[in-house]
Amino acid sequence: MTLESHSAAIIQLAWARRLGLDDGAFASALETGERITRADDSARAVEFVRLFGSSALVGPQWALDAAAGIADEEMAQHVTLLTITRQHGGHGQGSAALFFADDLPLLQPSGELTVSHGNPAAIELEGLCPPDDVNEVGLSDLENRYTILHEEDGRRVPVACGAYSEWEGILAHMGVLVAPRWRRRGVGSLAASVAAHEALASGLTLQWRSDVSNKGSLAIARSLGFATGGIETSVLLG
Repeated sequence: MTLESHSAAIIQLAWARRLGLDDGAFASALETGERITRADDSARAVEFVRLFGSSALVGPQWALDAAAGIADEEMAQHVTLLTITRQHGGHGQGSAALFFADDLPLLQPSGELTVSHGNPAAIELEGLCPPDDVNEVGLSDLENRYTILHEEDGRRVPVACGAYSEWEGILAHMGVLVAPRWRRRGVGSLAASVAAHEALASGLTLQWRSDVSNKGSLAIARSLGFATGGIETSVLLG
């Protein structure tokens, strides 16, 4: 699906506020063709974001200076940020593709669907998944959780959870976690669809962030109808 013409501006507004920039920073950068920068010498991370043709870099002044002559295409690569921050302990994080949607088709389950809105089911699901997956999705940071339950041996067990957290009252930052033995069976897309439509009903624009190497997460975003909007690359310092 494609985004409405005004949605890109709304998304850039949310990110500008998230990064501590002026509300119109991304729009101005699109006109000038220049990268937005904000120096923060107390920052514990360096973050590069490119959205709909405009880019921003936030971090200590030494990082901005080191990046001054580097093109956006290189800045979007995790290895570039690691290189310019090496002497300051740069590590972790990575590059993530950003997808967005202001409307999505509603997926219909093949049968009756039981969905839990409580924390216990989401916590139980995390216990069934590899730690790396749990950390990437970060269900504990996503306040609105919708966990699909499956009847098994007389009890209901969690198989997938779609969740979101509000960003700046504008974006629904989404995540989906699926129990390993239930992957590639459509339940991840179904859980994501449930959470997405709850967020859309609240007037939010949807955001999907996925590590560029996470093929499963990328596939779900595309299958649901999310549109590519940019990339976020970051490293931690010290």
